[in-house]
Amino acid sequence: MKRILALGILVGVVLTLSLGVAAAKADFAGTWVLDKGRSEGVPPDMEQTMTVTQNGDALSVETKVVTDQGDQTVTAAYTFDGQETSYTPKRSNAEGKGKRTAKWAADGNGFEVTEEEKFDSPNGEVTFNFTRRWLLLPDGKTLTIELDVKGPNGPQHSKRTFVKK
Repeated sequence: MKRILALGILVGVVLTLSLGVAAAKADFAGTWVLDKGRSEGVPPDMEQTMTVTQNGDALSVETKVVTDQGDQTVTAAYTFDGQETSYTPKRSNAEGKGKRTAKWAADGNGFEVTEEEKFDSPNGEVTFNFTRRWLLLPDGKTLTIELDVKGPNGPQHSKRTFVKK
């Protein structure tokens, strides 16, 4: 009887520990630099650095983009509760209306964000739809972000690979 009880306790402890490991979420905090050689669909003259701050299920991102056309800093905030949030996107000196939903991937190694942005234009309203998939590789020092965009210029896809600085 004692053996059965001890075996039951051992199985319970192992299951609890394995669930705790499976529930662990990736830590994206830090500074990430674009590795153009391992990226796809990225303009050749673009340099990109992201500074990510993570607090539990909330992520803040400041992205600095340098191109031949100039420098730009873009900020974004994600909350991984699956709830839709509103934000104000900016494109070419125009402000629009955006809504965003973010959720963790089942394995906790990444997340997916869906966004819809609407802008007024001389030809009527213009809509952009984005899907971003962030994945932290097992080494903890490599991050990939796949981006699919549907907009007035048709669908576009890119895969950016970043290395932790």
